[in-house]
Amino acid sequence: MLGSACAAPTPQAVPQSQRRVIAYLASWGVRAKGLRVADIPADRLTHIFYAFGHVAADGRAALGDPGLDSANFKELAGLKQRFPHLRVLISLGGWGGSRYFSDGAATPEARTQLAASTIDLFIRRFPLVFDGVDIDWEFPVAGGLPENSYRPEDRGNLTLLLAELRRQLDSVGERAGRRYELTIAASARPWEIANLELVALPRYLDWINVMTYDYHSVDTIAHFNAPLYAVPGDPTPELNIEASMRLFLDARVPARQLAVGVPFYGRGYGGVTPERDGLFQKADYTGAPDWGSGGIDYRVLTSKDPERHGFRRYWHREAQVPWLYNAERRIWISYDDSQSVELKARYVRERGLGGVMFWELSGDDGTLLRAIHRGLAPDRD
Repeated sequence: MLGSACAAPTPQAVPQSQRRVIAYLASWGVRAKGLRVADIPADRLTHIFYAFGHVAADGRAALGDPGLDSANFKELAGLKQRFPHLRVLISLGGWGGSRYFSDGAATPEARTQLAASTIDLFIRRFPLVFDGVDIDWEFPVAGGLPENSYRPEDRGNLTLLLAELRRQLDSVGERAGRRYELTIAASARPWEIANLELVALPRYLDWINVMTYDYHSVDTIAHFNAPLYAVPGDPTPELNIEASMRLFLDARVPARQLAVGVPFYGRGYGGVTPERDGLFQKADYTGAPDWGSGGIDYRVLTSKDPERHGFRRYWHREAQVPWLYNAERRIWISYDDSQSVELKARYVRERGLGGVMFWELSGDDGTLLRAIHRGLAPDRD
């Protein structure tokens, strides 16, 4: 999957002083995208987050795909034997798996049950695999799929669920003589960040993965998927990495408890007119089915050799991200490449943040993970 970056990596520990490099592993990528768990470049990672476990209708944790998960877990156990520094967390929920989170967090009894079932199913049943839990509730109060359950009380109930998980994980860890990690994936959009009790969360969490991408996934204009900064004339100056991270930092979330999310995919738009080389022009987010409507992995995009198909690469100095535009076909693609990813990792280092998270492993050909490491080095902390 990751080309030369995956060729029989030499087992070695990532130094503990290094910032976290956190990879989401989509379970379906092993089947649909040809990812081999044994080939994951774990010498370049500190963490793998396995996506996803689900919250079932009865409020208990459940496997997302029992047959596939069991095979993947066996492979992950083998990977951890080769790379003892590597930590693996189960990520519970996700965009399509958050339907019953609100119910599972609604009462003390429900929270106790959800926490206990998560620990029983993943920590106790697969002790050689999992080192903690990642709660990927998309999203408390509002913002996820329309069929999800929602309550105004979700904001406080998430905090209470995390407190219960922290209590139970610490109890299990004390008996096992170790500590289990607890994290969340948080939206980067201000109206969804407002539905988190940011002041309370750090006491329970090891860190927060901020999903600083999909800022304009279903927009009606050609706009960046993951801009680092706002740009002149930006109709949404609050939707960029710098603005999002400022909201967390202003709420006194410690910088070292924040990881910046990086997308290993792009998004294409159709019907984009040539003014400003397509930037901020009216667009159809379903209008480029062969070039990223709904998302296109970085490795797939580069393998299609877009320049040979009439695309030209542009770079935005303020946003610090590239885009591709084909004026004849009026297709516009926002994506991240090695230049923008390295700058984002450098931003993490310069701001004293805790690390880089990316979605997801099967989207890379090795180029972007190497760019993360260039941006994070040298670590002079």
